[in-house]
Amino acid sequence: MKTNRDWEKLVRRMELLMRLKSFPVAFKLMEKKEALSEIPFMRQMTHKVTLCQLITIVRTFDWTVGAVAGDFISPMCPSIVGLTDLPEVFKDGTFRSIVWAKTRKDGQKYENSIPRLPAGRYQAVALAPLVYNPFDPDIVLIYANPAQMMLLINSLQFEDYQVMEFYCVGESSCSDAIARCYLTQKPSLSIPCYGERRYGHAQDEELVMALPAGMMDKALKGMEALYKRGIRYPISYAGAELDVTQAFPMSYSGMKQIEEIRGKDNRILLGVTGGIASGKTTVARMLKDLGAPIIDFDLLSRLVVEPEKAAWKEIVAFFGEQVLLDNRTLDRKKLSEIVFRDPEKRKKLESFIHPRIHDEFTRQFKEFTTKDPNVIIQVIVPLLLEANLQHLFHKILLVYIPEEMQVERLMERDQISREMAANILKAQWPIEGKKEYADFIVDNSGSLGETKKQVEEIWKNLIALQKEKPGE
Repeated sequence: MKTNRDWEKLVRRMELLMRLKSFPVAFKLMEKKEALSEIPFMRQMTHKVTLCQLITIVRTFDWTVGAVAGDFISPMCPSIVGLTDLPEVFKDGTFRSIVWAKTRKDGQKYENSIPRLPAGRYQAVALAPLVYNPFDPDIVLIYANPAQMMLLINSLQFEDYQVMEFYCVGESSCSDAIARCYLTQKPSLSIPCYGERRYGHAQDEELVMALPAGMMDKALKGMEALYKRGIRYPISYAGAELDVTQAFPMSYSGMKQIEEIRGKDNRILLGVTGGIASGKTTVARMLKDLGAPIIDFDLLSRLVVEPEKAAWKEIVAFFGEQVLLDNRTLDRKKLSEIVFRDPEKRKKLESFIHPRIHDEFTRQFKEFTTKDPNVIIQVIVPLLLEANLQHLFHKILLVYIPEEMQVERLMERDQISREMAANILKAQWPIEGKKEYADFIVDNSGSLGETKKQVEEIWKNLIALQKEKPGE
């Protein structure tokens, strides 16, 4: 059976980020049972089974399996996924009252609460490890512990936030994951029931989430973004008995600092960013001509590592004098080569430089705001979004050109090959993805006159915004 996309890369990355113990399960319902034969490596069990057994066979044995209504031990499993209807002895509550409910009335209420797909709508179900591209699934089942599930929930909520509501009917809770996901087309989390733990071998710590297949990209995109912001699994413990102030994210401990930077007067801090070779300097000059002084993080990063300054001393002490040129300034090319190969050394380098950049940034913006409380300051930060610094600014301006134009301009500017230019771009966020974070976008792919017209319009908007601020 042909698939419309290659699922392997997405699944492998999600497995790595979540540290999953078992395969994500591709789950598909078939209107015709003959469709099972079109799926490569399909197996149908020779004995009666439960649905949770099939799921476990897939996620731990990495088999591809299928079933029709008659393959199940009881009508309960196939009734949940629309392969058959329930007999009257189930509908009237008798079945549930034998073990799970006190009376037949309670059992009937129980049975009626279980979400089910319309009886007879489908003739077969197919399950397989999604990573092998067996077919395009309707939904995907992921089994994980509560901490891993919290990461998955956070990832789904990262963009277009929604509160997630989850249910548990009790026994037959696979219906909460599978049927409810089909019916609502939303992610559905459930606690595997007693039966799934006894017969399907779900582990004590495991939960299950069903996701519409179309939401897998959203989940991974959110997970990648959170990873860059330090939200990862396994979760590192700060220490329950310790003062955890320093372990809290800056969004908790640094709010006072953010308020100080943004101020309560009429100042506006405009974060200016864009892709490499997009023309940030050109746009910055235009804004400066209109009255916006510049703080350039590239210049700050050079200023704080001048010979004998604190950051320079720490870098030399850690990396050795091999990273110095004859004039005692840093050999940036050599330093870049070292940290490019070693993420831990890159983090160490950033720990030396970033606090000093922030200190110098704070000093400069205070100098500007002391002179003029109504100043509009433009702060040029090439990797503003990659470094997650957008919270510092009132507004974000993105200087945009199409990616192909970035490649051409970079080749011309630095006299490098197309391959090298493309590799440099890969180290940054794609410029198209930066658009959604921007309050203003300057399309710099046209003439200087067209760019200037856009900048002047943005300046008018900033002045209008400033007038709306209460100030003090």
